[in-house]
Formats: sequence, structure tokens, C-alpha cells
Amino acid sequence: MANNANHSSSPTSMATVVEAIARRAGEIALRHFRSLATLPVERKGHLDLVTSADREVEEYLIASLREAFPQDGFFGEEGGEIAGRSGRIWVLDPIDGTFNFVRGSHNWAVSIGLYENHQPIFGAVYAPARDLMVTGGVTSEARINGNPVPKLPEFDASRASTGVGLHPSLATEDRLNVLRFIFDELHINFRCCGSSTLSLIEIATGETDGYVALYDSTWDVMAGLAILASLGVSHTIDWKKVNLQDKLRFACGSDAYLTRLRPLLEAA
Repeated sequence: MANNANHSSSPTSMATVVEAIARRAGEIALRHFRSLATLPVERKGHLDLVTSADREVEEYLIASLREAFPQDGFFGEEGGEIAGRSGRIWVLDPIDGTFNFVRGSHNWAVSIGLYENHQPIFGAVYAPARDLMVTGGVTSEARINGNPVPKLPEFDASRASTGVGLHPSLATEDRLNVLRFIFDELHINFRCCGSSTLSLIEIATGETDGYVALYDSTWDVMAGLAILASLGVSHTIDWKKVNLQDKLRFACGSDAYLTRLRPLLEAA
């Protein structure tokens, strides 16, 4: 990894460096994924699984990003937290969709998000089992496997779909209320892919119109929201009121989508 990359790197060069790191991290995770039969799995909580792959990938991410951006701070899902001097923080989810990972599903990804001035400014998401790389940010064009992301379709309620993320620790009634609102008030379809990161990427690929989540973590969404920002996608998070340790209740999508979701978010 280049030793001279720093805080003043151009958006293009930064994206190139981070994409390379994300690919290598994905290769490490993919090696574990192909050896699931012997992979040790521990439980952190109900349906909250952590594997040796999570830890190895996060350690690699922090070491590589520190070498490339030595002035920056780091905040990772598996406990990696390092203060920096630049004001920028790399927010990391080594394997988002761990439950999918241990069950053999391809819906998991390495997520690298950059946070500065109370907002996500850049993201790289790599789903190696799907050969999918998505990058972008507030000053970087969103790209999928190196190609510019096409303009997103206008919201059309007659064919609309939303992603949903409902943490299992939430009360059953809270989760049911979200689904009731989607069915009875929005009258649209929904999907839950089991990875918050990839749920956000589904908006970028046009597979869904938005995403609503109760109790997502900041590392689940930092990269995806930065990528979506470059596509003009809005969200309801007030980052100035959020600590990186906080759990999030929010929605993101077009203004038309968010207007329809507002009653649900106000109730939640």
C-alpha cells in the first residue's frame, strides 16, 4: 500500500486506494466464506453472530487504511477504535450481513465509510461473493464495477418497493407496525436482504426506491449513505445529533418516497 497517501489526496486517488483495500479485504472474507464448515462462530447476542472472519477483515482494514491515511481515525464494528488528528473517521463494517455469511448466502459485503464534518462523505462497498464493487461520495461519482451509476428512476407508487431493516432486538409490535404501514398506508412491496449495506446499494441499482430501518448501526450505513448522496438520495438522519455508537431509526430515498414515509418515522 502506498505510504504517501494522505488527507489531501484527491477524491479520485482516494477512491482508487480504498477500492483496492476493499477488494483485498473481500478476498480475505471470501476465503473464510468458502470454508464455512470449519469456521468458528461465536454469539454476541440473539441472531448477532461474529466470526473469526469479521475480526481478521477488520484488522486488515484498519492496518491498511492507517498506512494509507495515517492522520485519520477509525471506528469499527468489532471494536477497532482509534483516534485521529485529521477530523476524518473511517467507519468500518468488515462483513455486513454476517448471518447471511454463515448461512452461505451471497448477500454480505465489506463496508468502508468515511465520516467528516458530521456527514458521510465517501463509501466503498464490496460484495465479493457477488463480484460487486460500488463506490462514491459527495465529491466522487457513484460507480458500480467501475461504471457510472445510471440516473435513478422517479418514484412510481404503482411499482414501488422498499427495503426494510428491522433489528431482532426490537419489540415484535414495533416491527409489525412498520410492515402494517408499508402494506396498509403505502401499498407497496418490500424486501429484506439481511444486509443494511446491500439494502442501500439496492437503491443505487434501482431495485428498490428506498430503505427504512429501525436500530441500524452507523457502520451498517456509513458507506452506503455516502454513495447514495452522490446520486441525490436523501435521508432523515441528523448526523449532528448522532454519536457513532448510536443506533439509528431512519429512512432514505427520494423526496417523494420520504414524504410518504414521514408519518411512520414520526410515530417511531
